[in-house]
Amino acid sequence: MGVFSKKSIEVLISEAKEEGTGTLKKTFGSWGLVALGVGAIIGAGLFSLTGIAAADNAGPAVTISFAIAALGCAFAGLCYAEFASMLPVAGSAYTYSYATLGEFVAWIIGWDLVLEYALASATVAVSWSQYFNELLKIFGLEIPTALLKGPFEGGMINVPAIVIVCLLSLLLIRGTQESAKLNNLLVILKVGVVVIFIALGWQFINPSNHEPFIPTNVGEEMVKTGQLSFSQFLSSDYFGQYGFSGVLRAAGVVFFAFIGFDAVSTAAQEAKNPKKGMPFGIIGSLLICTVLYVLFAYVLTGLENYLMFKGDAKPVATAFAKTGYQFLNIALIVTIIAGYTSVILVMLLGQSRVFYSMSKDGLLPKMFSDLSKRQTPWKTNVVFMIFVSLFAGFVPVSDLGHMVSIGTLFAFTLVCVGILVLRKTNPAIERPFKTPLVPLVPILGIVVCLLMMASLPFESWERLAIWLGLGLIIYFLYSKKHSKLKNQL
Repeated sequence: MGVFSKKSIEVLISEAKEEGTGTLKKTFGSWGLVALGVGAIIGAGLFSLTGIAAADNAGPAVTISFAIAALGCAFAGLCYAEFASMLPVAGSAYTYSYATLGEFVAWIIGWDLVLEYALASATVAVSWSQYFNELLKIFGLEIPTALLKGPFEGGMINVPAIVIVCLLSLLLIRGTQESAKLNNLLVILKVGVVVIFIALGWQFINPSNHEPFIPTNVGEEMVKTGQLSFSQFLSSDYFGQYGFSGVLRAAGVVFFAFIGFDAVSTAAQEAKNPKKGMPFGIIGSLLICTVLYVLFAYVLTGLENYLMFKGDAKPVATAFAKTGYQFLNIALIVTIIAGYTSVILVMLLGQSRVFYSMSKDGLLPKMFSDLSKRQTPWKTNVVFMIFVSLFAGFVPVSDLGHMVSIGTLFAFTLVCVGILVLRKTNPAIERPFKTPLVPLVPILGIVVCLLMMASLPFESWERLAIWLGLGLIIYFLYSKKHSKLKNQL
């Protein structure tokens, strides 16, 4: 069997039922899981990347990009819901892959999830620092550029981004219950601000800002007139700069805004009633956020011309200034900061739970699954506090966003593949929630995710290849030798 050995479904189910000392604490109810999902979903992807994707790729048609991204998430989300209700164990896509595709693929996914959760935390922390500085400006204070941006953006180090990552990591070390309470409060605040932005901004929409709704792609026009072949267009700089290709690339970029729903599955072992709560949390949070995203993007691009968002890390504040509701600016910025805070919190929690599961399986050192008296994997939290802080302090937000998107899409693709495999290999197992229209839904999930991956910049693929290459070295030098499954065979 070797590297393709699979972990028994029965063993995973028995692990999910474990309680008491040495196990994760049961904390989340159904609505708590929805709040966890919404807490992770609404954040940097909405408040920052919407403007970037509109300015660089899709124009006002970024609303269509959100719909495409949501469609891919819906297919993957239904697959996640089946797995999470059937195997309510910490580890998310890593655990599901271990049960269906074998240890080697599970390792690749677990390692890949670092790109999703850890780098998502760093991405949001960078945006958090920009809005925090905006808040300080209102009171006549300002953080020097050298301490607000990394060396690739004209500064030295992003200090506020590092500070918020460290503070939230320490909160997670303190306990999951305290973290969940803070997250619930922050979710209420940020959903409130999104609704207020939509409601107040709608009446100030300038229809001319939505014309043309899909800006012309020069390369696509040259293909139509025969000046450029389609293959040349795919490899040209025109691809992804407006037109249909721009809408597609923007979908790959703003896809980052939806990744929170799968963070719900990392908390499966901490759910009070996972068989019902996990599907409710995953699908519920995804539906709520999709509706808010499409409306939000429509209002944002209606308040201000999309070209004005180019290079703007705070497009919401820029657009909202057009409404005249200046007295709400402080409340808006404070709430956005609160929203970002909850995203960082949930992403850090998700990352620690994935490494906790990998460590329990012997694929990572035991320290990653050591629990404190408060039943939290505190050593993992410390390691990622340092790792995420370094990325948040020194790497530009646009590069981080692309890396997160491609890592997430890769994970989603394998989860969809896993459903197809498990329906064939183990059709009789109890499934509290069943993905509808199998094999159609998983296949569509795979196609949409691969299409969005293909639309991302080539540099994203290079970084993914380098990251996975590093992961393979670690697997064959350490994980393969220490695998508990291998040693049991």
